[in-house]
Amino acid sequence: MSVRATNDTFKSETAGGIVLADFYSDSCIPCKRMSPILAELEEQNPDIKLVKLNINYDAETAAEYNVTSVPTVVFFKDGAEQQRITGAVKKAQLEEIINSIR
Repeated sequence: MSVRATNDTFKSETAGGIVLADFYSDSCIPCKRMSPILAELEEQNPDIKLVKLNINYDAETAAEYNVTSVPTVVFFKDGAEQQRITGAVKKAQLEEIINSIR
């Protein structure tokens, strides 16, 4: 089950294991398309945590991670950024990145 992060909780939520941080906006259509794909990945991979951050409410964190467009998914492993992907992408592309950082 995904976790909604804020400026105050983002670092602690992404600190351990493999985390997909979904930077999104409620008004973003591609973000809405990505949401069920990310949820499905999380469900199929119990070792992965999905953290969602709304850039409109938590712009400070988005700026800190240089997120300039949405959707952006940042892949963390034990708190360190491993890779990122911007824009709506297919599930297979996300799975490829996950497998490469495992």
